[in-house]
Amino acid sequence: MLRLPSLLLLLGLISLARADTTRPAGDWDAVTVAPMKTSIYIGSVTLTAAEFRRDGDRFTTTYEAKVRPWFFWSETGRVSIIVPQADLERLARGERVEFTGEGTNHKNKPRRITGHAERTDGAAGKIKVRLSADGIELVFNGTYRFDNAVK
Repeated sequence: MLRLPSLLLLLGLISLARADTTRPAGDWDAVTVAPMKTSIYIGSVTLTAAEFRRDGDRFTTTYEAKVRPWFFWSETGRVSIIVPQADLERLARGERVEFTGEGTNHKNKPRRITGHAERTDGAAGKIKVRLSADGIELVFNGTYRFDNAVK
């Protein structure tokens, strides 16, 4: 006979398992991208983004780009990338997914984004981001991790 604590633990695990199966693979609500850095002529740019939050096919966040040693080129802004549910499901299966996006900096200048993501394990993977700013393309390589991931 199961003791009460063991029974409660078993019931809790069963309810968690059922909760996970009700959501389709690739149904993520948020993603965290680790800070990324790239080199420029006699300097570097570090790109840091807050957690991306999902709204339909869009993941939106704020960002900060620090330019060293030319601090006066540093900026903050808002960015969103488009990743349809079908692409999230492909990513969950381990396929490479391309994405596009747009943003504006604190001076309301447009920023164009393209890139791709590849799953490495579970809900994490590698990401390559191309950010076009004022006629210059910056390429960043980094990692991502989906939060509240199903698969």
